[in-house]
Amino acid sequence: MNTQNDLIEYLLRLGDNALIQGQRLCEWCGHAPAIEEELGLMNVGLDLVGQSRNWLEYAAQLMDDGRDADALAFHRDERSYRNLLLVEQPNGDFAVTMAKQFLFDTWYFHVLVGLSSSTDSRVAGIAAKALKEVTYHLRRSGEWVERLGDGTDESHRRMAAAVTQVWRFTVELITADDVEQRLFEAGVISNPAEIAAAWQSKVAGIFANATLDMPSPASHFYLNGRRGLHTEHLGSLLAEMQYLQRAYPDATW
Repeated sequence: MNTQNDLIEYLLRLGDNALIQGQRLCEWCGHAPAIEEELGLMNVGLDLVGQSRNWLEYAAQLMDDGRDADALAFHRDERSYRNLLLVEQPNGDFAVTMAKQFLFDTWYFHVLVGLSSSTDSRVAGIAAKALKEVTYHLRRSGEWVERLGDGTDESHRRMAAAVTQVWRFTVELITADDVEQRLFEAGVISNPAEIAAAWQSKVAGIFANATLDMPSPASHFYLNGRRGLHTEHLGSLLAEMQYLQRAYPDATW
């Protein structure tokens, strides 16, 4: 594969990650434990949707097949999505949501730090803008993991259970595939091994502050979101997210 094809694949991954994580957060609308947290979750979700549009617009431009960001978001099926398995998992309770958010934020933050120095100027520009928002996202989610983990017996129990529930999906955060290795060699992204090490260090530090045990690194299993092999949860999420656009494909505002 040439570098442009690899870049398209990687842009789809970034766009799909932000879109699906944003969609999950927006599911909390009307259900959050406090009005302040509802506003916070919605703001983070909308930030991610905006970032997704930027990544998908660039992917659509490179693909040059008549599709735009909206078409990529609303007219692909689950096997065509390239998001991490972690972000498609159900919200669960507030502890599960914040555990997922923190694990994703930590990885995404370090990815964006590297992409901000990309040899591709458009990638670097999108990443630099997104990094400002994700820096806040990470601070917020990390504080919640610490607050719940080192809080009451009940909040600690729930956060520990949340980490156990979602940890196996972190394997994709610490392993790279051939696409990422080739893009690293081309100077488009930073070293995936360094990103994985930075992710593990940050997570271990927050978990220590939260009095949570750091699990052993997750191991591979048969699913792989980067190859379109998803859990059953993505299909139901897309069915809801894509319903209007698929039911009325020619509708305009």
